[in-house]
Amino acid sequence: MIGSLRGKVVERNNDGTVLLEVGGVGYLIHVTPRTLAELEPTSAAFVYVHHHIREDAQTLFAFLERDERRSFEILIATHGIGPSMAMSILATHSPRVLIDIVATNDLAALTMVPGVGRKTAERLLVELKDRLNLPHIDTPESTGAAGHSAVVDVREALTGLGYSSEEIREVLREQSATDSAENMLRNALNQLGARRA
Repeated sequence: MIGSLRGKVVERNNDGTVLLEVGGVGYLIHVTPRTLAELEPTSAAFVYVHHHIREDAQTLFAFLERDERRSFEILIATHGIGPSMAMSILATHSPRVLIDIVATNDLAALTMVPGVGRKTAERLLVELKDRLNLPHIDTPESTGAAGHSAVVDVREALTGLGYSSEEIREVLREQSATDSAENMLRNALNQLGARRA
């Protein structure tokens, strides 16, 4: 099994593949657009690799960060998510953002990924919460009468006040999931106000 490669970038292609030469051997690796942009032809490169083996093919998926490879492997171990879909998810959201999305049940952010519909996104949120080892924030203690967690309530309130998804994700990451919706909203607004000042 190939776990990493270090070599020289020979070419990068429009189909999201890169030819990486290692010790005189050229390896065709599949990468996200973000990684593709960084692998300049003739430059030296080190990538973490997931060696995907099927009966009819062997494919190398490569990542600049170990966290990206870990996220990819978690995604493809999820029911109904193949390598192509996993790459699309990572092309849209970095691992850190993906963790935030799952932690805050951000269904809209997941459906931004090409090919991910509402049902797939809902299933991903449930399955990834366990696989990414996130705390369960939809506990009875944090669930309001409407059936939403405090985090979801606060996110909806901030969205209604005109804050962007990026700002909301950043500020919610700093809140305690066990706090009440009122306290979380107050703290979030204070932090957002200070950042915009």
